[in-house]
Amino acid sequence: MKTTTYFTASVMSRRPYLKMEWIEYVLKHPIRTEVQTNGRIRRWAFIQELGKHLRVVTKPDGKTVHNAFPDRGFKA
Repeated sequence: MKTTTYFTASVMSRRPYLKMEWIEYVLKHPIRTEVQTNGRIRRWAFIQELGKHLRVVTKPDGKTVHNAFPDRGFKA
C-alpha cells in the first residue's frame, strides 16, 4: 500500500493504534465513498475491533493513503 509522507510521519505517530489491515479493509470494502473538491477520496467502513467507523482519505489516484482516523460523527 502506498502512503504519503504526511501519513507515515504525522498520522501514524498521532494514531499508533491504527492497523494497516483496517485501512486496507476500508479501501476494499467502503460503505460510503465521496470525492472532495480537491480530488482526494474519502472512504468509510465500520471496524468492529475499533468499535467505530474509520475514514480513510486517499490521493486522487485512489490508492495512496493520506489520512485515516475514527470518524465519530459518521452517520450511515
